[in-house]
Amino acid sequence: MKYPKIPLAQTVIQLCKAKNIKHIIISPGSRNAPLTIGFTNDCFFKCYSIVDERCAAFFALGIAQQLREPTAIVCTSGSALLNYYPAVAEAFYSDIPLVVLTADRPKHLIGVGDGQTINQQYIFENHILHSANLKLDLKDDETITETEELPIFKNLENKLEVLLGLKQSIQEFNESSINEAINIAILKQGPVHINIPFNEPLYDMVDELSVKPKIIPVESKPEHIDETVLETCIDDWNKASKKMVLVGVNMPNAVEQQWLDVLANDDSVLVFTETTSNLHHDKFFQSIDKIIAPLTDDDYKQLRPEILLTFGGLIVSKKIKAFLRNNKPKQHWHIDTKKANDTFFSLSHFIETSPNYFFSKFLPEVTTSASNYKSHFNVIKASRHIKHQTYLNTIEFSDLKAFKYILNALPDYSTLQLSNSSIVRYAQLFNLNKTLEVFCNRGTSGIDGSTSTAIGGSIANNKPTTLITGDLSFIYDSNALWNNYIPNTFRIIVINNQGGGIFRILPGHKNTDAFDRYFETKHQLTAEHLCKMYKFDYCRVSNEVDLENALKTFYNESNHPKLLEVFTPRTKNDSILINYFNAL
Repeated sequence: MKYPKIPLAQTVIQLCKAKNIKHIIISPGSRNAPLTIGFTNDCFFKCYSIVDERCAAFFALGIAQQLREPTAIVCTSGSALLNYYPAVAEAFYSDIPLVVLTADRPKHLIGVGDGQTINQQYIFENHILHSANLKLDLKDDETITETEELPIFKNLENKLEVLLGLKQSIQEFNESSINEAINIAILKQGPVHINIPFNEPLYDMVDELSVKPKIIPVESKPEHIDETVLETCIDDWNKASKKMVLVGVNMPNAVEQQWLDVLANDDSVLVFTETTSNLHHDKFFQSIDKIIAPLTDDDYKQLRPEILLTFGGLIVSKKIKAFLRNNKPKQHWHIDTKKANDTFFSLSHFIETSPNYFFSKFLPEVTTSASNYKSHFNVIKASRHIKHQTYLNTIEFSDLKAFKYILNALPDYSTLQLSNSSIVRYAQLFNLNKTLEVFCNRGTSGIDGSTSTAIGGSIANNKPTTLITGDLSFIYDSNALWNNYIPNTFRIIVINNQGGGIFRILPGHKNTDAFDRYFETKHQLTAEHLCKMYKFDYCRVSNEVDLENALKTFYNESNHPKLLEVFTPRTKNDSILINYFNAL
């Protein structure tokens, strides 16, 4: 086997291997050549070459999202690593383990006008769990100009001994720093940055390793809940007649079904789930906006919980956020292993453990309370469902109507990836197939990177994957298709309403030149030529009949991935959606 000659590169690669980081996404460059040589010459690693660093980082995020284990991204020095930042921020807020390996120039070449140099240390400081800045290796024949004048170097007999000591010290520092960074990514589930300086020559290879780094194992602590906190929660819960459980972004199968059943069968508990929660029960309340948007003032008073219990990631529904901020619960408990956002400005308990562990200690000790809390809203839930169906049957072709057909056509036990903005919000209005696993980049809620994330995810989970995306989000991340790893089972559905349709729904002065250009960004672009260039089977539809027919064969086996572009009326979608809530 061939190895990079540089000991620092050997150290990084060996420790990645020891910690089972298998997926390595490499963007071409010269300064990162020692890492590229090492990763690509070891069959343990699955290496991917993706030119665009922003796409590469989201692609890696998609893999890590599915595997729940670290994925590494590797780039050259300079502006290359700045393109990682959107995905790093998403990983930070979505608790996704990402190991960012950035090659750097030696310290003496920084700030002197050398090419491809920026200040790389701590560059992700506000959106990273840990930054490790490694030290440059000393060569066997190194003459250290900065330290030549130190008194110890004036004794030429000791110079070799001092150099050997420095080399050992640097090696130990680097080993410790790499171990710490990767262990944090594994233990705390988030992004870490390892900045790695390399001196030339960069391409030299050897047949034997020159270093054997120390492996520091991950030390995880057993889950724990303070007994006093648990007893207080049990007591307060048993006294309350109105409890609301609100679940944001959640990994599939994160909570055992037995605990979901307990919550579902308590008449004093309402469980509101979002599309991204991956939690299902017939007695839960999906489609939050559909249920609460048309409520009367009396209903709002009835809905206000005494205790709000939340877990999972960020909440999509603006309506539930507004409701809970204006009708604050007496107590808000949040369950998470890392953090608790005071989203509703009423946080009273941060229970620092996993939801599954909390419920295993908590629910066997609580009693069910007599309450009409759930029964009152079950009546509303049933009414909303009927009105929802009636309205969909009467409207003309639009974004909303397209979602009816698209969501019904998704294959059982497949993966659904949603882009942000209006796409995830439309999906929230429907009760999804319970066999689906649903993902969306809700950490930062940006439109960038949705396609790249979905492609990375489709490679990691080996399931048929569908991405539903808007036209702007798709075009913005079109370099995601510049990728040699897309499986033939991958499907993209682009809702093309010729601009940022969500801005027509938000307050603003519509139908002016300034609005069309600077907010909605009206356009006439299509995905057709991109599909031809990247070898996607392409189909376009612009009416209900054609969409229904296209979906009948869209998931058939094919020799290429497929893209279905659905054109909807730009100037009608907003009024159809607004009237939807009026009709409820």
